[in-house]
Amino acid sequence: MALVEKFGPLLGRVLMALLFVPAGISKLTGFAGTVGYIKSVGLPLPEVGAAIAVIVELGVGLALLVGYKARYAALVLALFTVAAAIGFHNFWAMEEAKVMINRIQFFKNLSIAGGLLFIAAYGAGPFALDNKAKD
Repeated sequence: MALVEKFGPLLGRVLMALLFVPAGISKLTGFAGTVGYIKSVGLPLPEVGAAIAVIVELGVGLALLVGYKARYAALVLALFTVAAAIGFHNFWAMEEAKVMINRIQFFKNLSIAGGLLFIAAYGAGPFALDNKAKD
């Protein structure tokens, strides 16, 4: 097995988790600020949204990191990331000064979702808790 086939999925999961896990910790420790930010973009039920964000980013992000139910974790994170792109980076409805950075963020989120869909389709790779259940 080539090195990239053996270690690539693990490195990919670690790099993806670096996006979600610290963000989840930040939202948990700064919960009021997270709620305030969600309110500022006009989304409904900001407290519920913040709680969901913490659970998904921290809990599901950790599951992806260790490769536990990785296909499901990746799918949930992909859906969450697309929802975040639409809810927070809707550049098509913003004033001109905010369009460029939010367009970049929107398409970055879609690209991340694409990478997560690869994990959902092909699994976590050889170094994952999912494989321990098979032993």
